[in-house]
Amino acid sequence: MAKGKTVSQEEESDVKARKLQALVTAMENRIIGQKDLIRSMMLCLLCDGHMLIEGMPGLAKTTAAKTLAESIEGEFQRIQFTPDLLPSDLIGTDIYLHETSTFEFRKGPLFHHIILADEINRAPAKVQSALLEAMEEKQVSVGLHTYPLPPLYMVLATQNPIEQEGTYNLPEAQLDRFLMHAVVSYPDHEEEMKILELDEKLASHPEKKNDHVSAVVTQEEIFAARRNILEVYMDPKIKHYAVSLVSATRKPGAYSEQLYDWILHGASPRATLGLVHTARALAWLEGDGYVSPHHIQQVAPNILRHRIIPTFEAEAGGVTRDRIIAHLLEVVAVP
Repeated sequence: MAKGKTVSQEEESDVKARKLQALVTAMENRIIGQKDLIRSMMLCLLCDGHMLIEGMPGLAKTTAAKTLAESIEGEFQRIQFTPDLLPSDLIGTDIYLHETSTFEFRKGPLFHHIILADEINRAPAKVQSALLEAMEEKQVSVGLHTYPLPPLYMVLATQNPIEQEGTYNLPEAQLDRFLMHAVVSYPDHEEEMKILELDEKLASHPEKKNDHVSAVVTQEEIFAARRNILEVYMDPKIKHYAVSLVSATRKPGAYSEQLYDWILHGASPRATLGLVHTARALAWLEGDGYVSPHHIQQVAPNILRHRIIPTFEAEAGGVTRDRIIAHLLEVVAVP
């Protein structure tokens, strides 16, 4: 039992964890072959973070985001990012009212709880900057006024790794503000067979296509879960392990000659905070009473993937960021 906690408090925390775990299972049954994506989305929600989802077309990125939004008490808004999008299209604008000779602020689509920024890399820099303030500060500025966003606020951004024509690379400053960067892969043979079975089932019962996930989590339950996660025990040795992983990206030569050849710039302190917070959330979600090195290793790829910059030699040699992170986990000593 954690210090200072009563039995009833622990039981209440376990009930919340089981409910969110049931929600994860329900989403996995609906979206086949994307278990890692669904779990990462839930971790971001529990850690009050934002998520960048990258993958080829047709891999249920948008469907997963919509399903998560359906299962949460709150408002969902999908925004299709295009090259002609303006900041006011996101945050809103002041409208002049002739009747009162005053200006009134009309809120834009950013004023919702769950935002799906579809194909975010197709928007120009000004639009990305407007989204950046909303993600980091949970507020938007219009003229001399600042408007707060909802307490429960999450951005799920998708980008397509192909069709780079007409796209704008996300600046490093904005990438760093995403808690996790998930790469969605193709389903395996067995999973794709299940997708066919599910499609045939829905074709036979079209009324079920619009069915929502039965388990719905309230905002208060999410806020309570976030408080419970902070109480999960993490040994100082595990904290040192998280710091060592991030330090190895900044001073790769001290750990491995290969890392020195592969990493140009390392991760920021946000990576350390992300490792600690998401590892705690994963331990809580899985019903573990403490954080282990396994939890850190599970979340490390999605936390570090968008925060390390490979060298030109690594990119020319086809060394992926995932390979760099895998080698990083091998050379940094586990407590």
